Amino acid sequence: MSATEFPRTDRSIVADDGDAYTFCSTCAFSHACLSQGMDKSQLRDLHMLVEHIGPLHAGDHVFREGDPFEAIAAVRAGTVKTYTIDRDGREHVLGFHLPGEVIGLNAIAEDRFPCNAIALDTVTLCRFSFPKISILAARLPRLQQTLFQLLSRDIGTASLLAGDWSADERMAAFLIRLSRRLAARGFSAERFQLTMSRTDIANYLRLAPETVSRVLKRFNDEGLIQVDRREVELADRKRLEDIAGAILQQP
Repeated sequence: MSATEFPRTDRSIVADDGDAYTFCSTCAFSHACLSQGMDKSQLRDLHMLVEHIGPLHAGDHVFREGDPFEAIAAVRAGTVKTYTIDRDGREHVLGFHLPGEVIGLNAIAEDRFPCNAIALDTVTLCRFSFPKISILAARLPRLQQTLFQLLSRDIGTASLLAGDWSADERMAAFLIRLSRRLAARGFSAERFQLTMSRTDIANYLRLAPETVSRVLKRFNDEGLIQVDRREVELADRKRLEDIAGAILQQP
């Protein structure tokens, strides 16, 4: 199956904590639409079709670099990694996308995806036709503003990679930002799973894998975090924020 075919689920069996009128708690656009006084039934009247995609399993691609761009997808459950492969065959991790976050916005300019997106665990998505959401955004200024905010957020993550930051600063900022993103969607801000591998984290932060493991161990030994395999608890959030302060001040 081609990556762009977006394998679909039977909508009748998709778990949903929303109902006929309200949105899922992880919906990337719920706040924008609700602020306009719109519910699901009104979106249907405007032919704003949302397709439930998945489940995709670890290693399944959502899309591949060069695929035609027709839709953006919001992660409903699971984690999606975006990455590119350079001419020498080396992988470069661009980001990790959590429930409630949107992938595919960086394809708008060229009408083709400039990177790959792959499921890191069991993933379900909500697929939004971009032409249709663009029409809706023109009618709903708050939704248009949300799209711009999502775009700027993607650009802002580059601050983790740019600059002469230390390994401690990068790792602390990564944990704090991950915590904040999860909290924004109603998940625990203090205890969470690192669904990405240490190698992927290292690639994303432009560090060696052994450096990531060493920093995490030292943070654990110093009481900043508690690590149990992939589960992390932020035991001293204030100290982590102090370490990451310079990066967290970036846009």
